[in-house]
Amino acid sequence: MLTFVGLGLYDEQSVTVAGREAIRNADRVFAEFYTSRLVGTDLESLEAYHDTTIEVRDRAGVEQDPDPILDAAETENVVFLTAGDTMVSTTHTDLRLRAADRGIETHVIHGTTAQTAAASLTGLQNYRFGKATTLPFEKAHGGDGVPDSVVRTIEDNQSRDLHTLVYLDIKVDDPHWDDGDDTYMTADHAATLLAEEFPDTLAVVVARAGGPDTAVAADTLSALADRSFGSPLHLLVIPGSLHLIEEEALTALADAP
Repeated sequence: MLTFVGLGLYDEQSVTVAGREAIRNADRVFAEFYTSRLVGTDLESLEAYHDTTIEVRDRAGVEQDPDPILDAAETENVVFLTAGDTMVSTTHTDLRLRAADRGIETHVIHGTTAQTAAASLTGLQNYRFGKATTLPFEKAHGGDGVPDSVVRTIEDNQSRDLHTLVYLDIKVDDPHWDDGDDTYMTADHAATLLAEEFPDTLAVVVARAGGPDTAVAADTLSALADRSFGSPLHLLVIPGSLHLIEEEALTALADAP
């Protein structure tokens, strides 16, 4: 049995009750933290809270060498942990399909995602979000500024009056990333890049969703580029046209101009 458990957004207490019970009843617990991180906790605290040993796998250990996980799941009750919701990443879907090919039963216990948190915290209507995109560090995509694919996604959503959720790059356990480089892209860095393409466009920063010091701020990208939003994780929302209630929400909840 292989159970995928999403740990939620922030720390060891963000997991659902169902997820916590699955972890405590598992024979072995694996995890990956390269697609996202629980920035409000660490491995030692997670293991203490759940009273278990967690075997952390890097990207290669999940995508290229998943056999230790799958071999264990053939005869034991195995849990695989990720931050956020466990099935948002294609990596995890691939692992589930590999398990199915080997006749291993799988189960999914969801966690809160950044996508749903963005709508909840900003007051923007969830059903008005279009395709999401990820803004990479300049060095990561081998070019300058914003990749054309990111620009096209935002422009396409705007043409249909839809909001765009922009995930910001995370570099964890990346052998091609220097230790001296920033690991987490910040919202002001992202706003600086996007302001070159969308200088007078309204955007909303969500920082540390799910944590005790969540911050939400709305302004033009040019203005957000000159502000600091503290520790990670950060994300950006580029709204489409706003409903009256959405305007009121951004004014009241995000201090929009």
